[in-house]
Amino acid sequence: MKGVGAKLTRGLNLGSLVIAADNSGAKIVKIVSVKGGKGRKGRQQPVKIGDWVKVSVRKGLPTMKGKVFDAVVIRQKKPYRRNTGERIAFIDNAVALLKDEKGSPKGTQIKGPVSREVATRWPQVGKIAQFII
Repeated sequence: MKGVGAKLTRGLNLGSLVIAADNSGAKIVKIVSVKGGKGRKGRQQPVKIGDWVKVSVRKGLPTMKGKVFDAVVIRQKKPYRRNTGERIAFIDNAVALLKDEKGSPKGTQIKGPVSREVATRWPQVGKIAQFII
């Protein structure tokens, strides 16, 4: 997984309810854990843009409800700073569900914008995005 060229602010916590922005069948998901994150022992790991997370489906297709999937965070409300000095903040918090460990997305399109940092770190997610900011 590539590094990110920005000073990312951790904008989400475990247990946060976020929108599933792809057309995989899930509507609202809950962040359960962070995969591959580093943190202090015993401290809850916060989540930022581009992080690989485990999510549990709360609203969506009846066959998907309650199931746990991998996902990547593509938008967050909390502003973060790019190396150019600009600050980026989105209207909502959103994730895209992943099909496998390699990072291929479960859906075929993503509704709404996707962060540039996510598109560089997860190229297959960037391919199905409507537009990249």
